[in-house]
Order: sequence, then C-alpha cells, then structure tokens
Amino acid sequence: MNIKAAIFDMDGTLVDSLMLWDVLWSTFGERYLNDKNFTPSIEDDKKVRTLTLKDAMTLIHNNYNLGESGEELLAEANRIMIDFYANSVELKDGVRAFLEHCKNNGVKMCIASATAPELIDMALKHCNIEKYFLKVFSCGDIGKGKDKPDIFLEAVNFLGTEIKDTWVFEDSLTAIETATKIGMSTVGIYDKFNYGQDKIKEIATEYINSKETLLKLI
Repeated sequence: MNIKAAIFDMDGTLVDSLMLWDVLWSTFGERYLNDKNFTPSIEDDKKVRTLTLKDAMTLIHNNYNLGESGEELLAEANRIMIDFYANSVELKDGVRAFLEHCKNNGVKMCIASATAPELIDMALKHCNIEKYFLKVFSCGDIGKGKDKPDIFLEAVNFLGTEIKDTWVFEDSLTAIETATKIGMSTVGIYDKFNYGQDKIKEIATEYINSKETLLKLI
C-alpha cells in the first residue's frame, strides 16, 4: 500500500457499533407501536446509516409516523447513543495494532463519520484511541452525507496529501462508491450489520472479510 494518509470511518470500521441501529428500532417499536420487532424497510434502513442522525430521525418520523416529530425521535436516539458510546462500545479486532503501525510509519490519520462529533469523541475516549487522529470530520458539521464527496475532500485538504496517496477505510458501500468516484483508494471492511458486501468487495481497492482484520494490510 502506498499510503501517506488515511481517513477512517468510525462505526463498523473502527468500532463495533452498527448493531445500535437494531437497538433503536426495537426501542422505537416498543415505545410507539407496542412492537419490539419493528424495523424500517430495507431501503430506509440503508439510507439512515449514511445520513446525519437528525436527518435519519426525520426520515423515520415522516415515513412511519413515529413520535410527535423527528426532534422527539432524535432526543430518544441521542439518549441511547450517549450511553452506548460512553460506556459500552468496543474496538473491532486488530484496530489498535493497525493504528499504532500507521502512527509509527508516519501515516497521517483523521476520522470522517456521519456520527455526531460529541458521540465520536465519547467513543474515541472510551476506546482510548483519540491520540491517533489529527482531526474529526462529521457529516453533521459539513451538512452533507457520504453520498457526496465533501467530507472526504475537506479531510484530504486538511491532511495536505494527494488524493491518490490518501486511503479511505469504510464499511459503507455508499461511502466507498463516493470515494472511488473522486479517485481515492479504499479499504472495504466487512460488517455483518451493513449492506452491499458483495459490491464493496468488488469495487474496493482492498477488502477485509469477515475472518480478517486490518492487520492483513501490514
């Protein structure tokens, strides 16, 4: 790998957290529908995983008439997520050793995530990996999701490296497609809670399957 800089997604890439969406759906179903088995459509479930949390909760409210407003769902989601990221979230296997390897080899690293900045900070502190990253970029701050290239372009500009030398580490098909379109190399990472694994494996420069970790790249 000719890598001078790396842009990491957080959920499903660095930390094992995408099951949190299932917790949200179950909580919403029980509270608003008396049905713990509530889940959105596959299409909507895919969408919310790449949106800011505010936009995701607005979509769920509008499409399923849950709660009085998207703001109400957002408040409940924030409560659940704060507890999870501050106290329970764990790194995926091999992550800490890979980050240490990158740091020791002069690779500049930052985070680009759709998760709210305060939740990212909680997760990084809980997992004790904040020292590896120069900056955190959030879709919420930028105002666009990863279906648009803005967050990656801002991260590259901050890192001061060429696009061709800056790798994107992602478990999201949408994000990998976006990064690929602007000429970035990508590492697709398997996560059982995410969609499009076959397509990710097809288009990513490197792919980490269900039995592998990032240490494969060393």
